[in-house]
Amino acid sequence: MPVAAFPKMLKMPPMPKLPKVLVGIDMGYDTLKLALCRGSVIRKVASAPMPKNLLREGRLISPAAMGEFIKETLRQNGMRHVTNAAVVLSNETSYIREVSMPLMSAEQLIINIPYEFNDYITDELKGYVFDYAMLSTPEDIEREREAASEDHAPAMELMLSAVQTQVLNDIKFMLHKAGLKLVKAAPSLCAYISLIRRAEAASGDTEAKEYCLLDLGFQSIRMYMFRGDRHIVTRVLETGLSILDEAIADSMDVDTHLAHTYLLTNYEGCQNQEACVNAYNNLAVELMRALNFYRFSNPDSEVNDVWLCGGGAVIVPLQQVIRETLNMNIHQASTLAPGGDRIPDCYQYIESIGIAME
Repeated sequence: MPVAAFPKMLKMPPMPKLPKVLVGIDMGYDTLKLALCRGSVIRKVASAPMPKNLLREGRLISPAAMGEFIKETLRQNGMRHVTNAAVVLSNETSYIREVSMPLMSAEQLIINIPYEFNDYITDELKGYVFDYAMLSTPEDIEREREAASEDHAPAMELMLSAVQTQVLNDIKFMLHKAGLKLVKAAPSLCAYISLIRRAEAASGDTEAKEYCLLDLGFQSIRMYMFRGDRHIVTRVLETGLSILDEAIADSMDVDTHLAHTYLLTNYEGCQNQEACVNAYNNLAVELMRALNFYRFSNPDSEVNDVWLCGGGAVIVPLQQVIRETLNMNIHQASTLAPGGDRIPDCYQYIESIGIAME
């Protein structure tokens, strides 16, 4: 990695001012989620079942068809006059890292960022778009300057992101078909940070709180750990609600697509079947292992609260098993969204809300 000498002054470009009204778009495995926000105010939310064969492993298969689908969903839900969009990038199509780098100018930083992904991206780096956000505050940087010596070069903490240029181009084309303009695209982690910042500001506490967010997804489950708005680590379970679909399909002799509908509606009490309960226990044990490892790596941790989001947040028996196994307080992630307690099923809109807020 080329090392740039740190300048006397760190000149960062000003943050662009976002439009007052944004529609946040979260394209999930089986549901499209939209959130219309004005600043920190949630004006309206909407969802629609995701048609088959529009997404595969988080990637757009037909940007044009997806654009038309979004356009129709906006129309049906009275969001026809919105023009600007913020999109949640899927975990499969984007990379995000938190790094410490020598203090340098914005121009030098742009040159150096791609090299920070050498060990993560096997493709040609020129096929990616990179961006960054400062984690160090001006006060942090000033302290680094004052402590500078021959043995200590000033450093800054950053969050870096990377996404394939083709993925971004597909999203822009999709939005064009929907009559929208892309003004922001970021991984789901950034949406959570946006919500946590508001929760921290609203609490008025001077000491940063610990947050454990569980995204109970179809293909995987992700445990995000934060201290205040600073991301500490993410643990990924390479299994998700799909194992519940398989359990129901076997026990009720139906295909997995119908089993998924049964799961979400708790048809004939299928969520309480023995096969499902066994799956809940297996998932909870894996989550406990991830949590124990986090506590071992962070011995000063006092995390006692878990916020649930994703499709699994609606499955009450799964919540109960997680609560009993982790021995932690369980909350719906909707409590992190301003006025989220007044929005039905707000848990499923968390990422679209977070990405749409300034």
